[in-house]
Amino acid sequence: MADHAHAKNHDYHILPPSIWPFAGAFFAFVMLGGMVLWMNHGASTRGTPFVGLIGLLGVLYTMYGWWSAVIHEANTGDHTPVVRIGLRYGFIMFIMSEVMFFAAWFWTFFKHRLYPIAPTVDASGASVWPTSPVTDGVWPPVGIEMFDPWHLPIINTLILLCSGAAATWAHHALVHENNNRAAMKQGLALAVILGVMFTFFQGYEYAHAGFGFAGNIYGASFFMATGFHGAHVIIGSIFLLICLIRTYQGDFTPEAHIGFEAAAWYWHFVDVVWLFLFAAVYVWGAG
Repeated sequence: MADHAHAKNHDYHILPPSIWPFAGAFFAFVMLGGMVLWMNHGASTRGTPFVGLIGLLGVLYTMYGWWSAVIHEANTGDHTPVVRIGLRYGFIMFIMSEVMFFAAWFWTFFKHRLYPIAPTVDASGASVWPTSPVTDGVWPPVGIEMFDPWHLPIINTLILLCSGAAATWAHHALVHENNNRAAMKQGLALAVILGVMFTFFQGYEYAHAGFGFAGNIYGASFFMATGFHGAHVIIGSIFLLICLIRTYQGDFTPEAHIGFEAAAWYWHFVDVVWLFLFAAVYVWGAG
């Protein structure tokens, strides 16, 4: 009688009490507070970043524990078709929030490119783009040596697009080639390698930039937009790497692969954002 009362007669997954939401919020607060205090002290009174680093380690530990629990739920059959629909909707909402996040960086870039304000106008009122601020009365502002979009940036664009194609190949091998594990592993491995290559070349580009973050609106807009995209590339590469490890462990089936599906969606989102960045920041912005 008791067993019948507790029997599951629905398609939903009722989560048990978990410490991970509280742990994630707590360690995120420690990380943010520690880093803010560290970065906002003067040079003579600046403390150490240890509090922020402790928070970061806590966040990483929370991510590992929480996602391990989600993977365990998937492998034990808790992710029913109805639950998978909810997970897909949730991830779509997350990507929509990321779209609005990048919309802020595009907004500031287009605003200052189309409607520059002092000191991004010269003495006659004509627009000067890009510019550095006026220093000691020197006018017009000093120009910035920007990147040639048809050298390293276009190569990096092709690398990232090829990585997205490799992730699509892996997904096709799983769903449309009757669970072709060998091709799936090859596609995921190639996607991860190309993602790491993109990050390496982006770092090389930053090291050879002819402008800095501070002192000019172009540099600030450039590094904020491309830098946050680079962070998403690193996160997406880790996402795909976890999927590759799970593939070797025998996870994912053609019917149930929501984790891999989310990783592929995220990676294609990263591709699309980069195409807009390349066209707007590297090509149009340098015109």
